[in-house]
Amino acid sequence: MKSKMDKQTTEYWRAWKEEKQEEAGNHLIALYRPLVDYAVQRYAAALPSTVQRDDLMSFAYQGLLDALEKFEPERDLKFETYAGWRIKGAIIDGLRQNDWVPRSVRDKARKIEEAYAVLEQRNQTSSSDHDVAEFLGMRIEEVQRVIQDASLSTMVSVDEPVQEDEQQKIERYSVIENEHADLPEKHLHHHFIKELLAETIDRLPDKEKLVVSLVYFEELTLTEIARILGLSTSRISQLHSRALLRMKGVLRANKEHVQSM
Repeated sequence: MKSKMDKQTTEYWRAWKEEKQEEAGNHLIALYRPLVDYAVQRYAAALPSTVQRDDLMSFAYQGLLDALEKFEPERDLKFETYAGWRIKGAIIDGLRQNDWVPRSVRDKARKIEEAYAVLEQRNQTSSSDHDVAEFLGMRIEEVQRVIQDASLSTMVSVDEPVQEDEQQKIERYSVIENEHADLPEKHLHHHFIKELLAETIDRLPDKEKLVVSLVYFEELTLTEIARILGLSTSRISQLHSRALLRMKGVLRANKEHVQSM
């Protein structure tokens, strides 16, 4: 790690970690501010207008400060990678704690996930909003509104408890295995998940497939994608949310198979 830093930055890290010098801390915050701006830009474009950009910025800074406090420069890990996860986690925690997603939206989004999974497994092809609305006995306008509103729900759902009772609460991130562990069953598990997602993505409608590719492979923001495709950001957000609901529905439908591996 140190070999990848210039001498001045290395000295600022030393002064911060060993002496907690305010000047060093301020320098590091300014140096890594682009990580905060990048995370906020990516989230802001995909979230409902009820979520204020200033709130996202506050959450992201909390994540950066947490990363600066807990990062160990001597370890073989890029700070940008470590801080990126901390910032993302802080944003998600902030969104969940402020409960911007009504329970009704979460419940309806889950029903739509399940409907996509059932219909697409049955028909072996992508289902339309009309198909889902008819299957659930909902108006198509309501389905489309939930898909739009679910943009926030799909982002924070990764941190929902996988097990919760009066004695314990286990978050998904707390049961992530060591990526360096060379376990055959882990490789089999990852291979199955990759195949499942690849198959699901391959069946996505063309526009949804393109948005997924641009977001997760080209790392473009929804605003940038909207500009490229000549569509509104809200339309891109809806395509992104619908694609995520389809993929989550497939994973949920195969939950027992995944957990048994």
